Amino acid sequence: MTSFEEAETEETVTCLHLTFYHPCQEEKMMFRCLNFCKREQVRADEAAKFGRDSSVCRYNLMDTRVSRIQFSLQFFRKLHTSEYCFEIKNLSKKTKLTVNQTELGHLNKIDLPWKCVICFGDYQILAEIQEGESVDYFETHLHLAEAPILQERCLPSLQPVPENGISPSLFLSQGKSPTEMDENEL
Repeated sequence: MTSFEEAETEETVTCLHLTFYHPCQEEKMMFRCLNFCKREQVRADEAAKFGRDSSVCRYNLMDTRVSRIQFSLQFFRKLHTSEYCFEIKNLSKKTKLTVNQTELGHLNKIDLPWKCVICFGDYQILAEIQEGESVDYFETHLHLAEAPILQERCLPSLQPVPENGISPSLFLSQGKSPTEMDENEL
């Protein structure tokens, strides 16, 4: 047998892709301490902490409005399964954290969905989990977004528009209330 045939089977590694956005990134450079160039290994028994305190947090955000420890991500295996997941915990006493539409207060935690948007203050982080098999460590791969991850959408008015195309809000702005009329009266 060759050395190739005798080699250990290579494990795939779970990778957490995180794409960061803040509207003032260009001026304030709050992501300057993050390594966007390559994947980083994190031991499975460590919590990946995000915040401004470099002595505690592995991922530093250079912004005084960010808590010393904003949130943590913990790698774990679900009970009675072989599925690996992440749990996110809000560690900020002052700032709520939202994961998709779920709001987390101080010390609240939930399982991180496979793809979600994490928000606090003006920060938006797209998190995407790439499955793997390794039990010893996971990897993080950080990306920088140039445009907002969440776009505020202007929803059209939900008021019905009459068939004649004249919006009832035109009447209301003139101090008149809309009146019902028969279509034959036009």
